[in-house]
Parts: sequence; structure tokens; C-alpha cells
Amino acid sequence: MFHDRSDAGRRLATEIAALAPQDPVVLALPRGGVPVAFEIASALGARLDLVIVRKVGAPGNPELAVAAIVDGNPPEVVLNREIIEAYGLNDDELAVLVARERPELERRRAVYRGKRQPLSVKGKTAILVDDGAATGTTMKVAARAIRRRSPAQLILALPVASPHAVSDLSHEADRVVCLSQPPHFRALGFHYQEFHQLDDAEVLDLMARASPHGKAAVPGGKS
Repeated sequence: MFHDRSDAGRRLATEIAALAPQDPVVLALPRGGVPVAFEIASALGARLDLVIVRKVGAPGNPELAVAAIVDGNPPEVVLNREIIEAYGLNDDELAVLVARERPELERRRAVYRGKRQPLSVKGKTAILVDDGAATGTTMKVAARAIRRRSPAQLILALPVASPHAVSDLSHEADRVVCLSQPPHFRALGFHYQEFHQLDDAEVLDLMARASPHGKAAVPGGKS
């Protein structure tokens, strides 16, 4: 069990630093992944950025993703072909579902990123971070979008995840670093002593404290 997300980030940072990643860029999935990633970026002296993902739910079942939109320039749509086929969606129907979710993606981009463009990961080691994963779906689509941006290496970093999620994610990256894989994965909050829901202000505070150039971030971020 981790004390909080910052504790998890410091422990993950030790494991990742041992890999000696070359030219790392740390990418967090907001909100929960941000305090974890902040500690990793601080330890590595790396730049920190966000990967904003918006799920596109199936008709009548919004929790089941038919696709996801990943923020970028331009935003990328990653399709879940198996679910699309199961629902018999044609291109026009899918386009309507995607268009419905774009405003929320744009709202989150405006709040978290403003006018800043995503950091380039081309030729670098991209380290994608979240605070845990039960299924790994969100991290999977984010990883696929990042892979298209031509990093030299892609590392996925998680404090805790189900064995199934780790196995699934291992096909999406060069390496998955996961500190704990409990065989009977419970809700993510059970693996932290302190696990409050972060708000936008906390995310913005951590991003403001992260160094824009690396090498000078302030450790010890709040969870």
C-alpha cells in the first residue's frame, strides 16, 4: 500500500531511474497521474506534460469505449475496432459520437494547457504515467497515440495495476514498470492510505511547479 500518490511517484522514480532513460519526457494522465508523474519528472530532471484523453462511449453504454480522443495537434482518434463491430457502427454514426465528446476535450485542454503545445517526444524516451489501472484502457489508447509521435522508447509507469492490465499494456510499450500487481485487484483507492479526488487547481499547481526545462523541478508535490 502507498501512503499517497506522491509516495507512489517517488517509489516509481527509483525504479525508472535505474533504467537510465535517455532524454526522458514524462507524460501524466490527469488528474490522478499528475502527482505521481511530478515526482518522477523531479527525480529524473525531466520535463513534465499532460496527455488528455476523452473516452467515446458506445450508444446506450457510455462506460464502454468505442474510441478515445487524445489531445494533440491535431487531436487523434484511437478506435476500438472490436467494440465498433460489435455495435455495428458505420463511419457516420461513429463520427457523431466522436463529435459529441470533442467539446469536453477542448474544455480540458483550455483548463490544463491553455495555449501551450504538447511537448515533442520524437526521438526521446516517453514515460507515460498514471496512478493505477484496473483495465488499462485509458493508458492503452494514450500509449498508441504517443507511439505515433515517434519516441525512441515508450515506458508505461504505474504504481499498481491488475495483472491483466499489465499483460495487455505490455503489447503497447517497450517496457511496463509496475510496482504492485495484486492478483485480486480491488478498487484503486484501496491501494492508497490517502486517495482523494484531485481537482483542477491541484493539477495546475503541480504543472506550474514543474520545470519547463527539466533539471529544476521542486520535489515533494502534494497528492
